[in-house]
Amino acid sequence: MSVPRRWVVLSGLATGGALTAAYLGLVTGAAPLDLGVGRRNRPLGPQQLSISAPRETVFDIIATPYGERAPRALREKVQVLERSTDMVLAAHHTPIRGRLRAVTVETVRFDRPHRVDFRLVRGPVPHVTESFLLEENGGVTTLRYTGELGTDLWMLGERWGDVVAARWESVVAESLQSVKHEAERQAAPRDGHTIRSRGR
Repeated sequence: MSVPRRWVVLSGLATGGALTAAYLGLVTGAAPLDLGVGRRNRPLGPQQLSISAPRETVFDIIATPYGERAPRALREKVQVLERSTDMVLAAHHTPIRGRLRAVTVETVRFDRPHRVDFRLVRGPVPHVTESFLLEENGGVTTLRYTGELGTDLWMLGERWGDVVAARWESVVAESLQSVKHEAERQAAPRDGHTIRSRGR
């Protein structure tokens, strides 16, 4: 007994719709997949920048989006869900395409003024850890980024991880450049004086 063509078409549409929904769920972080099976890890970075500004200034700029007095523009990108003395739980909103946004939830731990560490709680992959490491020498700060990204399901997950990692590292590179620009702007001499970070 042959299957009516319309059922084949409807079945195909349903399958396509389900795959699209699954893809969007993964990309946006709305439907994270953490199976713990076939885990493969890959490095993120390293990326490194030299910034003509004190380490404390650079640290403050990295920490600004997570502060209680973060500017409104930053609060639209970073939403602090919980806060403790040296750590926050924050949702990060990253534009993908058009109105589509990825939402990742991460813990952010601060060790002033040496490092800031991130650990993924919910996102497009089951595992990400990242660190911003700061070292100062002669008024110049070296900002070094390193991380690790993990996926499940062996080779299939590894390919998905390559896609995610490329976009992830691109966003990090943009963030590092923004930190460099703002830190050097704040530290630039003005009327013969060096401008330090806000509140210093």
